[in-house]
Amino acid sequence: MTEPGKKTEEMQQGIQQQAGKLLSQVAGYVGLRTIDIGLRFGLLDEIARRPEGITTEALATKKGLDPFYAHVWCRSAYASELLELGENQTYRLAPFVDKLLLDQGFPGYIGGISSIMMEPEIFDQFAEKLHSGERTWWDQCSTSFIQMVSNTGRPFYTRLIPGGLSKVPLLPDRLAKGGRILELACGAGIGLVRLAQTYPQSTITGVDGDASSLEIAKEAIRQGGLDTRVSLVQSTLEEFSASDEFDVAIINISMHECRDLEKVTSNVRSALKPGGYFVISDIPFPASTEGCRTVPARVMSGIQFFEALIDDQLLPTQAYVDVLSKHDFRNIENFELTPLHVVIYGQK
Repeated sequence: MTEPGKKTEEMQQGIQQQAGKLLSQVAGYVGLRTIDIGLRFGLLDEIARRPEGITTEALATKKGLDPFYAHVWCRSAYASELLELGENQTYRLAPFVDKLLLDQGFPGYIGGISSIMMEPEIFDQFAEKLHSGERTWWDQCSTSFIQMVSNTGRPFYTRLIPGGLSKVPLLPDRLAKGGRILELACGAGIGLVRLAQTYPQSTITGVDGDASSLEIAKEAIRQGGLDTRVSLVQSTLEEFSASDEFDVAIINISMHECRDLEKVTSNVRSALKPGGYFVISDIPFPASTEGCRTVPARVMSGIQFFEALIDDQLLPTQAYVDVLSKHDFRNIENFELTPLHVVIYGQK
């Protein structure tokens, strides 16, 4: 039998361990808020321009801040390992922070995720609707939130086009020679522009049900001088209809939001030419609750709060494999680009 003293000691150790886990959540929140302030007020950007380091007084002068507040933020940023402390109490960015939080063209950019987690559409609205269970939709989200979602999707496009698509057998050659590309849930047009620039011989059609997103996309296409090769269609994915027109259909971090996954998959298959590809780029949620305690899965669990508001959830990779198989796609494969990014594809 366990002695009472030993049992008490084990309980105290267990309490300390659990307290450490809970306090780490608080520390993570502090870090997230510190990142958000650093991005919103240009503090990280200013420090990035000073690889030799900058004092809090100089930072305050440059950004028009209260010197004491600047000191408090810098100390927190150092504590959260965003900054390093040099000689004479100067601060500089920690390694790779410039790439990860400031460079939107970097494949590993996560600044968008950090920012979007602070928006009311994620946790605040979920809490407000917790009792009622009221759902919402994209047309009820703020324009700034939609733009942030677009920025969050940018690194997914960066990894997918052309790197991810190059892993799909024969597809790169097909598009290089001039194919027809369909992008579903094209949003604000980041993917459309990248596809048009990467495959200059191909034509692209973007489909989205949100009018405000398409207006942003239209302007991005105009500014890129791509009007002659990129067209837009306003339609839900469940209502979109085409027949044997496209060499590839691509959907980026939006397949899980389909109201009717079966109907969308059927529509895509009809829209593809024989031998055409359906490429799904998405966020792979763990297949079981037990898999939710990794850092990537914890981030995905946060995303689920917004997904619940629009009446869906992220899906595991196997769900996409199964729906492609059910609709008679062949040569179905999947591969991981990052722990938060998987690509699944099949051929008609």
